Amino acid sequence: MIFSSYEFVLGFFPVVFAVYWILNRFRYYHLSKIWMAVASFYFYAQGSPDFFVFFLGSVTANYVVGTTLCKMQEDSYLAQRRILMAVGVLANVALLGYYKYYDFFIENVNTLTGLDFAMKNIALPIGISFFTFQLIAFLVDSYRGLTKEYNVLDYLLFITFFPQLIVGPIVHHKEMTVQFEDEGNMRLNYKNIALGIFIFAIGLGKKMLLADPLNNNAAEFYGAVGDQVTMWQAWFYTLEYSISYYFDLSGYTDMAIGLGLFFNIRLPENFNAPFRSRNFKEYWQRQHMTLSRFLGGYVFKNVFRKGCKWRNYYVATMATFLVSGIWHGAGWNFIIWGIMNGVLVCISAYLAYHKKEPPFLVGWFFTFIFIVLTRVIFVAVDMHDTMVVYKAMFDVKSLMEMGWAQVSSACLAFGYENYQLMLISLAGLLICWFAPTTRHMADRFKPDVKHFIFTAVLLAVCFARMNQVVEFLYFQF
Repeated sequence: MIFSSYEFVLGFFPVVFAVYWILNRFRYYHLSKIWMAVASFYFYAQGSPDFFVFFLGSVTANYVVGTTLCKMQEDSYLAQRRILMAVGVLANVALLGYYKYYDFFIENVNTLTGLDFAMKNIALPIGISFFTFQLIAFLVDSYRGLTKEYNVLDYLLFITFFPQLIVGPIVHHKEMTVQFEDEGNMRLNYKNIALGIFIFAIGLGKKMLLADPLNNNAAEFYGAVGDQVTMWQAWFYTLEYSISYYFDLSGYTDMAIGLGLFFNIRLPENFNAPFRSRNFKEYWQRQHMTLSRFLGGYVFKNVFRKGCKWRNYYVATMATFLVSGIWHGAGWNFIIWGIMNGVLVCISAYLAYHKKEPPFLVGWFFTFIFIVLTRVIFVAVDMHDTMVVYKAMFDVKSLMEMGWAQVSSACLAFGYENYQLMLISLAGLLICWFAPTTRHMADRFKPDVKHFIFTAVLLAVCFARMNQVVEFLYFQF
């Protein structure tokens, strides 16, 4: 069940919304929370029914460990607390590792040793990477004494709240539980609902009108790269994927934020016009911000030590992006992708520290080019396809051999065959570079005629296309 489907929009969500607010209307606050938790568990079970029992067990076990750590803050319990925290974190990592990395590990063992251990072809449970990070953060903060003994329902809603459960944004316990504890949020707020519909419509438009058509076309190319790839194919399809990934995940985030407002829950922002960045350090401050926040708080800060040569900024940055690459997927391409991004961030930091940053337009241009280049290794099936695409991108020699007339003719033919997708790509880029962000539009939102018409038209266009359901790209992570 995905947000951009009739099943969700016309079935699941209206029922959850209606029952939740009816219960709150009669001050059955406890029952309304139970209802939301049950609905969220049901929502997850629709996507990963085989994993649901393990998901339920993981959520429960982490609550027991976290609350136990909260009660053991005295210095006399320090050793026991460390052991319990380590066991809890390792259990979460082990569950994630088994489902996400087992086959990758076995494949590499077989390659290195010549053995033939059987692959299990384990289906990846949806959302496991996202909620695992939230659970780990909860345990670490419980160990540090930064949490309290949360009510079990507030804890469950922090983890399972269905708008953010599958693809984020990655939420933190201290920003969520206080909202579920606040009885003021148990009163229907029509302004929040109006704003929620507006933001949900924007996210739906990003997903269905921009991300889906570009993704379908680029995925077809990258699914069968072959050995004969032209320069314009390599650049165009990779550009398509770069745009579609942004609008797919930012569209999901917008929908999640909009849905949260229906229940007076404010989810954190996840994107701030990343394609406008002038360097890669800024890019990762604008791109997937809740992931960057987690990695910064729980990886970078644990590696970095000011004044320590071997634990300096650059070492901590590389360690952080290595974890980011591993988190994104089971494959050497993701590890290399993480390392590439870490190197680019380090270069950006070095230039800024030595006051050698290029002019804005130069920095922006090269940052965008490298965003596209790093996307190749992220989406290619294997390293062979990666190298084929990279070679084609910079195959100037073939262009010179073809001659100007033949190159022009081939480019025009390619453009004619793909003009609709080129126009969508251009529209997407113009939105990324010049249009106000969703946050900016939300800040200026008023429940007036102009916003009503905009929202209604966008929803109507998207509803007419909902028979073409396309999963979100980050479901695979």
